[in-house]
Amino acid sequence: MFRPKVPTMPQPTGLTTPPAVAEPTTITPHAPAPASTAATPAPNRSVVQLTPGIVLALVGGGTAVVLVVGAVLVSMLLTAASVAVCAITVRSVIARR
Repeated sequence: MFRPKVPTMPQPTGLTTPPAVAEPTTITPHAPAPASTAATPAPNRSVVQLTPGIVLALVGGGTAVVLVVGAVLVSMLLTAASVAVCAITVRSVIARR
């Protein structure tokens, strides 16, 4: 009943032409290249500077995110539980009548 249909690639029909062959071309420079300037050495510092204040802010932000997400999930769980209790109560009241 549930059998997936595997698509098949259609076979080419009719005459096919071979692909065109690309011929190599030569490049002739018209002007000499300008003299390169000396590159400045890169500094030996890391790109991200982690100071104690930044680390504290990251930890505080992460903690806040975890607390907010946890509070939202707990409230959703409590809402679902209260809806389930209400549904069971209404069902039992209707069944007694």
